[in-house]
Amino acid sequence: MKDSCDILISGGGIAGLTAAAAFGSAGFDVICVDPAPPVTERDAEGSDLRTTAFLQPARGLLEQCGLWERLDEHAAPLQIMRIVDAGGDVPEPRVVRDFNAADISDQPFGWNLPNWLLRREMVARLADLPNVDFRPGTATTSLFTRTAEARVGLGDGSRIRCKLVVAADGRNSPMREAAGIRVHTTRYGQKALAFAVTHPIAHDNVSTEIHRSGGPFTLVPLPDWQGQPSSAIVWMERGPRAVELLNLPEAEFEAAMTERSCGLFGPLKLASRRTIWPIISQCAERLSGERIALMAEAAHVVPPIGAQGLNMSLGDLRSLLDLAQARPEGLGDAQMLDAYHKARHTEIELRVRGIDLLNRASMVEARPLRDARAMGLNALYSLAPVRKTLMQMGLGVR
Repeated sequence: MKDSCDILISGGGIAGLTAAAAFGSAGFDVICVDPAPPVTERDAEGSDLRTTAFLQPARGLLEQCGLWERLDEHAAPLQIMRIVDAGGDVPEPRVVRDFNAADISDQPFGWNLPNWLLRREMVARLADLPNVDFRPGTATTSLFTRTAEARVGLGDGSRIRCKLVVAADGRNSPMREAAGIRVHTTRYGQKALAFAVTHPIAHDNVSTEIHRSGGPFTLVPLPDWQGQPSSAIVWMERGPRAVELLNLPEAEFEAAMTERSCGLFGPLKLASRRTIWPIISQCAERLSGERIALMAEAAHVVPPIGAQGLNMSLGDLRSLLDLAQARPEGLGDAQMLDAYHKARHTEIELRVRGIDLLNRASMVEARPLRDARAMGLNALYSLAPVRKTLMQMGLGVR
């Protein structure tokens, strides 16, 4: 096995695998490592049942790195983002507003795919790239940098020399810690349940976010499952309530989620196991250090609202890739990494703050605050220029 490369990517989640495909397709010599082998089957133990909505700007990057042709047939388009306020005395819609992609584009807002399937197709793409060496089951354990190169120790005892380390190794990033880069973390006391359901009423490619209290309840379109319309659900609640829901018997859980969905899609039936995830906001103080760039959750974590998380990560990747291709001879040097930090950090901080505010608004318990939220949604929607600007900002379009 080789002991040097252009770029070492620490992390084989969706962001890390996409980065490996992108840099590999651009001709760079890449090693990608992750301590855990990817789970690539829907019902296997440990599979990630969350879904990822790739927003419009992401598609060009996925095409560029040879991934979109593998994903296209599995993707459910997101044509309409529907926001429902159900903050009254009973869980019923009192304000329903549709944000339609047709108002700003001839394409959908994005395309939704299950995370386990993304891993399967991305790993298959890496196998087609002779200059990408993917090593699942291998962790990064140490980092030593000089002005000219980095040396990364791996869990199998080997050491890799490279020009650039890309830390895509999650919110507790070992490479970020090794580089001495600090983070600011906000904890909400929330957890998110993620699972798939079937329902008798078709979703018609509408993503529906229902606000009551505790956090949003979001249904995102999936392709039909066993002949029935299907959606992925992310249900955010305060921690103790989320754990209580996780442990409910199936029939009681289905009754609870049907009530929380305001019955908009008829009786919901569980179509997968339930998984649970902690909700935080987090932002790294810097996106780079000597010979290292942070991206994805190593750089920023946001609550799952508005499909922003991975699309911010792909913004990081696009910026890194552009800088690497513009000056390949300067790969990983101080000029490149300072430019990367400058290009991304302010936008990331603004988005993290904006999503933090949306999440806090969705959590409110007090009735007057819930009424104010409904009025705010109405006011924003009523002004067409504001509505269009919000949609473009959601897509990451300046």
